[in-house]
Amino acid sequence: METKSENCTDNGKLEKGKDLEMEEVPTNTGPRFGARHTQVILLFLLVTIAYAIRVNLSVGIVAMTSDHGPPGIPTYDWDDTNVILSSFFWGYVIPQIGAGQLAKNFGPRYILISAMSLCSMFSILIPFMASLGSYGVMICRVFQGFGQGFFYPCAHNILSKWVPLGERTRMGTFVYAGGPFGTVISNPVTAWICDSVIGWPAAFYIFGGVGFLWVICYAILGSNTVEDHKSITDEEKNYIKGTLKQNEVDHSEIPTPWKDMFMSMPMWAILIAHCGQNWGFWTLLTQIPKYMDKILGFNLNANGLLSAVPYLALWILSFVFGALSDLFINKGVVSVGTARKVTTSIGLFGPALALLGLGFVSTEDPLAPIVLLVVAVGINSATYCGYQVNHIDLSPNHAGTLMGITNGAANIFSIIAPLSVQFIVPNEYDADQWKVVFFLSAGIYIICAIFYLIFGSGERQKWDDFQPIEPVKEAMEDKEEKVEKF
Repeated sequence: METKSENCTDNGKLEKGKDLEMEEVPTNTGPRFGARHTQVILLFLLVTIAYAIRVNLSVGIVAMTSDHGPPGIPTYDWDDTNVILSSFFWGYVIPQIGAGQLAKNFGPRYILISAMSLCSMFSILIPFMASLGSYGVMICRVFQGFGQGFFYPCAHNILSKWVPLGERTRMGTFVYAGGPFGTVISNPVTAWICDSVIGWPAAFYIFGGVGFLWVICYAILGSNTVEDHKSITDEEKNYIKGTLKQNEVDHSEIPTPWKDMFMSMPMWAILIAHCGQNWGFWTLLTQIPKYMDKILGFNLNANGLLSAVPYLALWILSFVFGALSDLFINKGVVSVGTARKVTTSIGLFGPALALLGLGFVSTEDPLAPIVLLVVAVGINSATYCGYQVNHIDLSPNHAGTLMGITNGAANIFSIIAPLSVQFIVPNEYDADQWKVVFFLSAGIYIICAIFYLIFGSGERQKWDDFQPIEPVKEAMEDKEEKVEKF
C-alpha cells in the first residue's frame, strides 16, 4: 500500500494522516517574543532601508535638476532622468535566480551582509559620481540594484525556514510592508534634506550610513536557520520545525527541479501577477513626484509629503489584509489558495479601477487626483499576502529560487515602465499624455490579475521534494500495517 506523502491540500498538509500531523505540531510556541520575531524584524528593517535607498532618488532627482536649490549645492541639467530612475533595475535583475540558489546552498546571512554593504557604499558615492554626469549616477544605481537583487530571494529563504505556517501571511506581510514604510520615510525626509542648507547630497550620505548600521545589527543577531541560532528555546525550535514539517536535512543537497518549476502553471501565475504588479507599482513610485510637480504644481516639500501619503496607506492596509487573511485561513473559512487569489485580485483590480478614474478627473482641483493615487497605491497592499508569499506555499524548499525567478522577470518591467513614460510623456506638463500612462498601467493590472485567478494555487507542489517528518511517517506506516492485517 502506497502512502500519499506527495499529495497535499490547499493548506499544505498531507491528505492522508492529516489528523496525525496536527497532533504532532507542538502547542508550546516558546516565549511571546522569540527568536523568530527577531529575524522577522531584521528582515523588515532590511526591506525598509532597501526601499528608502531605492526610492530617495525619485525625490532627490527633482532637487538635483532644479534651479532653486540651496546656495553652494550643485545642480545639473539632465534630460535623461527617467533613464537614471530605471538604471537601478539594470543591476537588480542580474542576481535574482542565482541569489535564490546561493541562499539555498550556503545560507543567506553573509550574502545579505555583503549585499547591503555594497548598496550602502554606492549610496554614499552618488554625490561624487553625480559630478561626473548622469552616467556616474547610473553606475551607482546599477551597483545598488545589483546588491538589492539578493534581498528578496534571501528574505524568502529565511521566511521559509523561520515562520510557522499559521503565522506565514502576517509575518510575510510585515516583512514586505517594509517597502512602503521605507517609501513613507524616504520621500518626505529626502525632500526636507534637499530643501535644507545641507542639500541633496546629505540624503544619500544619511541613508547609506543607516544601511551600514543595519549590517552591524544583522551580523550580531541574524541567523540562517533555527538550528544555527544560539539562544532560541527548545520550545520555539520544536514549534517552528513541527509546523513546517522540517526534517534534519541539508537543503543544499535537495536538487532544484528546474523543469518541473517551469512546467508549473501556479508558478507562472505568480510570475505574471508579479510582472503586472511591478509595472504599475514602479510607474507610480518613480513618477508620482514628477506628476505632482508638473501637473498638480506642488513645491518640493509638499511634493515629498504628498508623495509619501499613498505609501503610508499601503503600509497601514498591508497589516489589515495580512491579519484578515491569516484569520480566515486559520479558522478554515477559506483555503490558502482562495485567500491568495482573493487578496491578489483586490491588490490588482482595485488599483486598476483607481487609475482608470484618475484618467477622467480634472487636475484643476488636486484633491481628486491625490485621493485616487492614494487608493491606487494603498489597495495594492493586498498583494503582500497574495502572490507575494505564494512561493512559500508552493515550495518551501525552493522558495528563494522561486522568488528569484519571478522577481527577476518582473523587474524587467520595472526597467521598462519608467522608460515608457519617457516616450509616452514627451511634454511633462500635458495631463492628457499622463492619462495614457495611467490607462496602460490599469490594463496591465487587469490582464495579470485574470491570469492569476485562473492558474494560481495555494497547494504545496509535488516537485517540492516533500517528505513527512519521521514521527508522522512512522505513525502512518503503523496505521497502514494494522489496516492490512485487519
